Amino acid sequence: MATIGPATKDKKVIREMIDQGMSIVRLNFSFGTHDEHALYIKNIREMAGEASRKILIIQDLSGPRIQEDSRHKFNDEAEKIITAKDLADLKFGIEQGVDYVAMSYVGSALDIEALREEIRKSGKTIPIIAKIERTIALRNIDEIIETADAIMIARGDLGNEVPFEQIPFIQKEIVDKCKKAGKSVIVATQMMTSMVDNASPTRAEVTDIVYAILGGADAVMLSEESAIGKYPLQAVTMMEKVIMEAQKHLKNIKINSL
Repeated sequence: MATIGPATKDKKVIREMIDQGMSIVRLNFSFGTHDEHALYIKNIREMAGEASRKILIIQDLSGPRIQEDSRHKFNDEAEKIITAKDLADLKFGIEQGVDYVAMSYVGSALDIEALREEIRKSGKTIPIIAKIERTIALRNIDEIIETADAIMIARGDLGNEVPFEQIPFIQKEIVDKCKKAGKSVIVATQMMTSMVDNASPTRAEVTDIVYAILGGADAVMLSEESAIGKYPLQAVTMMEKVIMEAQKHLKNIKINSL
């Protein structure tokens, strides 16, 4: 799963990423205009058709975030999780026929139901991915997993709310819960961050991806590596290699059964 952005907007690059194993794309609506995202979607669909592949498109809504220098964080003063920008972006995404909508900063099942109602108003049904980024989401994780169609463990923003050393254990617990509930789970953020500026990943990054797969993750995601990085195709190629190697060993690993 890879995020499409300025570094990967061209058809040739998208086609090469598809050929190297990309099967899901994420469009990050925290950045870019509707015109830019419309171009991404057009190019993705054209290249998927050319490759005779079905490439799923995830619209990732930005939610109530505020920018701080070069980083962003949750706006604690926000009254609602679904912002006016989210509603405008959602309308655009529905018109474009996105396959999934990812909801940022989910706190409870009520947040997911509120977004589902907004989607219903359009007469459409689109699966919702709940992004786990806040401590309140961890407290309400069981109801969120039950209500959402899939879960994304967004380790970047989550790292703003919990100590870094707790994240691996939180990840394992959420993946285990998703497996038992029969819900798909994505592990995201900083999978291969070094490849934003380097043509190869670190050994630790490779290990991180392998253990996410062996632990039961259904997908692992590239963020800035493929959206704005210098080596997006190499990142996709390496990610696919690591995933394929991990899958060879899955039969020897006991994953929680449903």
